[in-house]
Amino acid sequence: MAKEKKQPRPKAETPKGFRDYFGAEVTERAEMLQAIARVYHLYGFEALESSAVETVEALGKFLPDVDRPNDGVFAWQEDENDDWLALRYDLTAPLARVYAQHRNDLPTPYRRYAMGPVWRNEKPGPGRFRQFYQCDADTVGAPSVAADAEICAMLADTLETVGIARGDYIVRVNNRKVLNGVLEVMGLEEGEQRDAVLRTIDKFDKVGESGVRELLGKGRLDVSGAYIDGVGLSDEQAGPVLAFLTSKSADTAETLGNLRTAVGESVIGLEGVQELETIANLLDAQGYGPDRVVIDPSVVRGLGYYTGPVFEAELTFDILDEKGRKRQFGSVAGGGRYDDLVKRFTGQAVPATGVSIGVDRLLAALREKGRIGGSINGPVVVTVMDRDRMADYQGMVGELRRAGIRAEVYLGNPKNFGNQMKYADRRGAPIAVIEGGDEKERGVIQIKDLILGAQIAQSATLEEWKERPSQFEVPRDQLIEKVREILEEQGG
Repeated sequence: MAKEKKQPRPKAETPKGFRDYFGAEVTERAEMLQAIARVYHLYGFEALESSAVETVEALGKFLPDVDRPNDGVFAWQEDENDDWLALRYDLTAPLARVYAQHRNDLPTPYRRYAMGPVWRNEKPGPGRFRQFYQCDADTVGAPSVAADAEICAMLADTLETVGIARGDYIVRVNNRKVLNGVLEVMGLEEGEQRDAVLRTIDKFDKVGESGVRELLGKGRLDVSGAYIDGVGLSDEQAGPVLAFLTSKSADTAETLGNLRTAVGESVIGLEGVQELETIANLLDAQGYGPDRVVIDPSVVRGLGYYTGPVFEAELTFDILDEKGRKRQFGSVAGGGRYDDLVKRFTGQAVPATGVSIGVDRLLAALREKGRIGGSINGPVVVTVMDRDRMADYQGMVGELRRAGIRAEVYLGNPKNFGNQMKYADRRGAPIAVIEGGDEKERGVIQIKDLILGAQIAQSATLEEWKERPSQFEVPRDQLIEKVREILEEQGG
């Protein structure tokens, strides 16, 4: 009889493109989301938690600016005759479905914010995961660009609330209508050449004015030495694009004047410039000057998705890359007006505008600035000296918790006290509480300051610590008082 083949053990590893998050990371994210939610709520936005799963039909074209209508999502079909379902790839497509489905019960305009994970079936890479958090705020049903200006103001307030100081960020604003006006002046109709021009414009932040000029013309050598064919425009044809991309001035009025020149007599282009002027005036009236929000024609995002104003929040401080070179941190949020998304469901255009914050990137930025990522204290650990007196130790931890102090009883094998101290150290515990049989008889407890104890252990000389003991014997009924005193001294 053949020997039964053993089933191989599963590998204990996360799937490619996914990762696990532990204590401090989860806490930091939760605190950030709460801070962002407070700002959104202050602006009158209401929370929405929609399903993580949508029908493929409801999601529609996946991923803005990616011409892969059946790629980019995790999708499945439960039965041959059932609808295809998919995990949401962002929080905007579900909003369009929610608004179309419940519009008769919702106020117009409808202002909502949503926070949660999204999933994208894309090739993972360094810092690029298939599951990540988004934090969105959108206004549906408001045609006025006052809604766009409000989003920009709220975005600036949000960044400052979570710890990005004024001067370390800028919210940049442009308008897709202005770009459409430029393309109209150039005489470019829908087609391959127009698409090629749009792709070239989108490279402006990477290759600069000279690079765009070359790519609009005959082509250029990239950094790898490969030759990239150009669009084939003459210098005269490329002129309006370059005028548009380089129209930013230190003065907002001058920037708008340069844009008017770039769009010529294009009606749609002039409409876009007027909208930008209105946004700038509305923000200025609220005290959001160009040190926080600026009109910047180089913002070219969502070319096939947005229909009006677009905005991007960029962090302006330098960080060191993996090779030790200085570079700016870059974008942490973006959005704009998308007036055609709900139309897929209703058949009627519904104005909408919104922003999405990349939570993980913003957390990374705060770590770079040293605003988060320091040591986070764990709970006070009540050690177990006598397993038969577990009720006594649970009584202590109960008192601590009722006093609002995070605490736990050691629940491992209490035989080796050293292991209990190692556990407390691994948990980042600030204090250990000890009550052996002798202490029990005398009505006292030992309270050990683990933070100070660690500092003493690392010190080159013990002289400086003589006046600062790290362990105290106090009456049992002073447990809460002494623990609070030590935590305050530790800064907790």
